[in-house]
Amino acid sequence: MSATTTTFDLDRFARAVEQRDAATQLSMYGPDATVTIIDKITQPGSPRVLRTHGQIKDWLEDVFGREMTHSVQHRVKDDTGVAFTMACRYPDGTNAICATVIALDGDHITDQTVLQVWDEN
Repeated sequence: MSATTTTFDLDRFARAVEQRDAATQLSMYGPDATVTIIDKITQPGSPRVLRTHGQIKDWLEDVFGREMTHSVQHRVKDDTGVAFTMACRYPDGTNAICATVIALDGDHITDQTVLQVWDEN
């Protein structure tokens, strides 16, 4: 089994995140990509798993359609994947943080695991 060297453009993906550009982000997911989301609501024993491009699109449009800022930090990349943290802030001052690990095949995301937490009101 040989590993595919990634050509994934992490800078482009991070810019799309920070500019709330869901369409560019979606274009970087492979056709069979999955996203697993773990948080207070969808805990590790029963995470939210997005298995279709349509589900990923809806999720990205929801998250990046909200009035909030996103700052990608602590980026790492190797031949098989990327990881980063993302600090978010709503206009009312509510904070959220996300840590994500992404598996890649060439220049497309094949799998993503998202861990997220946010301030309680």
